[in-house]
Amino acid sequence: METSAGSKLRNRLKKDEILIAPGAHDVLTARIIEFAGFDAIYMTGYGTSASVIGQPDVGLLTQTEMVQRALNIVEAVKVPVIADGDDGFGNAINVQRTVKLYEKAGVACLQIEDQVSPKKCGHMLGREIISSQEMVGKIHAAVDARNNQDFIIMARTDARTQYGIDYAIERAKAYEEAGADIIFIESPESLEEMRKITSSFNVPVLANMIENGRTPLLDAKSLEKMGYDLVIFCVSSTFVAAKSIWELMKTLKKEGTTAGCIKDMIPFDHFNQLIGLSEIRVQERKYFTGRSL
Repeated sequence: METSAGSKLRNRLKKDEILIAPGAHDVLTARIIEFAGFDAIYMTGYGTSASVIGQPDVGLLTQTEMVQRALNIVEAVKVPVIADGDDGFGNAINVQRTVKLYEKAGVACLQIEDQVSPKKCGHMLGREIISSQEMVGKIHAAVDARNNQDFIIMARTDARTQYGIDYAIERAKAYEEAGADIIFIESPESLEEMRKITSSFNVPVLANMIENGRTPLLDAKSLEKMGYDLVIFCVSSTFVAAKSIWELMKTLKKEGTTAGCIKDMIPFDHFNQLIGLSEIRVQERKYFTGRSL
């Protein structure tokens, strides 16, 4: 029997070494992450919104648009995919359908947050949260909806920015008790707060590293020593891609050629290898039987 993605992720989280899950805003980025040797991928809602519709992460993408992007990534890689599920796209009943769709897509872990809809990026100001009772109901609904008990439910709280770290931890403890498999307290603002988070839970705890965000930017080893089990660098690749393409287009506009940028490009044959052309050629040879004229 084939091991589920959720089971693979659970087994990896049992290791003493912190799990690094870089963010992917598209399938190509996900393949690069896997080729680089990482054990998991985080499908970023922030980057997905920018990639799919060129809009900020303010709850504009629909449930089915997010699921389709998750499915595309899952089908292209073999490592577990952790997927942003925003606020679950509605109430507890909507959350149940969200769980079923993401699980059916082959995702290993679904992240659900406690923001008021429409949600916002976790490092933006102006975020509002639902009651802890409503979020607990959503988590119960998510746990009940999954078909495979290895499918992982991650609960995120955005309470810290407006209500302080103690209240955020209090809410997250209720989410743990409700059955959340991973706890994600968004945007702590000091090392002291981060240590307080890691010492408060019995389930794995996630750190979110956003460059120029509200949380201190630490390396994985430092986070591991602090007690974190999992870290996502959710938008790093999105920021790098945007800057690289921006510089390329400025050069092309100014010089009328990309010759000076070749040094910054992946070679044609290497790119074809990255996107799996060699595997396609093998399949073509396997199934080719000749053509009759």
